[in-house]
Amino acid sequence: MNGKHRKTLDAIRADPVNGNLDWDRIEAMLVALGCRVVEGAGSSVTFDWQGIRATFHRPHPGKEALRYRVKAVREFLQRMEAEP
Repeated sequence: MNGKHRKTLDAIRADPVNGNLDWDRIEAMLVALGCRVVEGAGSSVTFDWQGIRATFHRPHPGKEALRYRVKAVREFLQRMEAEP
């Protein structure tokens, strides 16, 4: 995990929840943590980490992950017990 991924992880964990993160940065961080990406129909994408799965819809037409997506990613990271 590089410095940019760590900054993304810190932004996800920040309070109040940041609703202005680029989804591409979040995806790159999850891949760097070892998640396998499973493309779904349309904008659906599933991340699998050692059997722990989370499904999200990529934002469109914008690229920013809104607060509810950031919260969902935060919950997924907690289930993964991801440490910086």
